[in-house]
Amino acid sequence: MKKTLLILLKVIVAIVILIALFLVIVFTVNVISNKVEKGKIEPYGQLVPVDGKKMNVTIQGQGKETVVLLPGFGTASPVIDFKPLVDELTPFYKVVVVEPFGYGLSDVTTKERTVDNIVSELHEALQELKIDRYILMGHSIAGIYGLDYVNKYENEVSAFVGIDSSVPTQGGNDEEFPSGTYKLLKNSGFMRLLVKLNPAQIVTPSDDEETKEQNRMISLKNMMNPNIISEAEHFKSNFKATETLNFPKDLPVIFFLVKENTDVPGWESLHKEQIKDSLHGKLMLLDGEHYLHHTRSKDIVENFRSFMGEIK
Repeated sequence: MKKTLLILLKVIVAIVILIALFLVIVFTVNVISNKVEKGKIEPYGQLVPVDGKKMNVTIQGQGKETVVLLPGFGTASPVIDFKPLVDELTPFYKVVVVEPFGYGLSDVTTKERTVDNIVSELHEALQELKIDRYILMGHSIAGIYGLDYVNKYENEVSAFVGIDSSVPTQGGNDEEFPSGTYKLLKNSGFMRLLVKLNPAQIVTPSDDEETKEQNRMISLKNMMNPNIISEAEHFKSNFKATETLNFPKDLPVIFFLVKENTDVPGWESLHKEQIKDSLHGKLMLLDGEHYLHHTRSKDIVENFRSFMGEIK
């Protein structure tokens, strides 16, 4: 019996040592990889001073009208993410891609990610760039920030375009965000391990290997950083803060939505409700997935230009 217990004890100790060794290896690999990859990320865009920090922005195209693109929640690199859409827009517009704090190559701020802070920072970036008249085009969560934005700076925005954009009344934000779990996964290195085991979870619009690698490294740099976590923690309050807002009646608004959205009940009707009082409101359903601008950018731009042409 004593011999059996001794063997069992040795087995348990060996297992504990192996687990501890595995955890140390995962943590060490993550620390080393973070340092190495930091030097491999290729800079792009320009850094704009905003509230004592630096916000990264790209400007392309020579059109008379300006389109400002705002990303969906947690988008690693908005510039990479929006490339298919930018390529379609630049022949006709000057296109500005803004990477909010905590996104892309922008700094991380200590300010809470409330809708007020996010919107005021975006506006400050555009003011620094002397951009004071523009079309606002946003994906996903940008539907919330965009709604607040056009109400605060109505005289600057000439139209709003939502790409499968969020609606304040869509629900689904009542559960508490598991911040502690995500922080542990990131700090321990297990977030990197999970990405390694399932690379497809990082959404990239291009099959180009170099672009995919850049996006992977930026994703791991930004994934669940303090700003992303704070933004998720403020989902409920940010949706609530915009619940009573409406798009200005005279503002042209067009939504491009996924044709069959099974995730949010009444997805189409919720957006129709948003533009019911708009003098120039339109909704278009497109086949595809949530990142419509990865696969349907040409259709989005063609139909948007047609929509604006009819108004003029």
